[in-house]
Amino acid sequence: MELLLSLLLIAGVVGFFLVPALRRRRAVRDARQGMVRAGDPGAYGFVPTEQLDVRLPGPDEELVDALDEAQRTQDWEPVARLLALTGDDWELRWQRVQSLAGAAALELAQARRGADTQAPSPSAPGLSFSKDAPTEARQQDARWLRDWRSQRPQDPGAAQVYAQFLVWQALADPASADHRIILEEARNVAHEATALPGADADPTPYVTELFIARSLSYRRADFEALWQQVTRRAPHHMGAHLAALPYWSQKWHGSREDAYAFAEGAAARAPEGSLLPALPLFAVYAHLPDANLVRGMYQSKVVEDAIEAAEFAVNHADQDHPVRPHVLHLLLCLLVRAERYEEAMEALRVVDGYIGAVPWVESPDPAAQYAAYRALAVAGFDSHGGDHATTPPPTH
Repeated sequence: MELLLSLLLIAGVVGFFLVPALRRRRAVRDARQGMVRAGDPGAYGFVPTEQLDVRLPGPDEELVDALDEAQRTQDWEPVARLLALTGDDWELRWQRVQSLAGAAALELAQARRGADTQAPSPSAPGLSFSKDAPTEARQQDARWLRDWRSQRPQDPGAAQVYAQFLVWQALADPASADHRIILEEARNVAHEATALPGADADPTPYVTELFIARSLSYRRADFEALWQQVTRRAPHHMGAHLAALPYWSQKWHGSREDAYAFAEGAAARAPEGSLLPALPLFAVYAHLPDANLVRGMYQSKVVEDAIEAAEFAVNHADQDHPVRPHVLHLLLCLLVRAERYEEAMEALRVVDGYIGAVPWVESPDPAAQYAAYRALAVAGFDSHGGDHATTPPPTH
């Protein structure tokens, strides 16, 4: 009897220590296998890291085609036609203006880096600035945007994209001595855009000025007056709310309480099918500690409530809503941190291939940052029983 009790005691002790150890070992093994598959994006149909597109947050085939042609030929007409055809879909217009301006800013920055490192002579191949030069000999330096603005000064699209282009340039180097000068020029162009024929109903240049207002430290009364110009034209514009929210944050000119109040108020007033219920997720993200990856924080009630509201919003908004990918990218980030991998994979299947959104664009290397989170999502999904063989491919 004593021998039996001893054996049971030994078995209990071994089980107490051994079983958790085996579970941990199995979890590590599964995670490693998931990381291997994540390193091979093709296993789940994901886009290779080197092919991720930082110009857009999500798929827009018409924009990609027009932008590719404009950048390849340095001819502005394809993007001008597209923006003209976008009409009064203000959310889509805002997203396309953002993407066109961001692509131009990135293109110019890359051209300048190349010129600094290579220092070619003006007669070197690829440096002809003539619009009549052969396509392959034309330098890709965003000349298409400058030509568009100079040749079509009465085109609201050209003014809107150019104003946002200047904003992106200024924000890319806030320590520059020209930072304020560029922002003031951007404001002038945005104001010109509002005065062009047929532009009165368009909120886009006012949304661009929201970025400027934050960086130039508008007084609250002036910011609120600007905000009224936006909401008079598009009261439930998700992109405008995303642009306005940082002004109210603790980092800029408000506080956590101000930002939460702005976001929660917009969510409460949101009509059916709006993405505004996702706005509190952005307010929560803006006030997270810089270096805190503790799992418990992302499973707190505040974060969980914001995630649930954002998931509700993306599930009830139109599937092709132009700002929906912005919400999905931030959801992906926070779902991975909260170890909710299956939900993270659902977001990945929609936005994979495009990384022009927060939080990735805040990183010096957006593609690497996104790829790291994608790998974590895949590894976690696999370790919890996921299987790429039965997982639907991405929608890109």
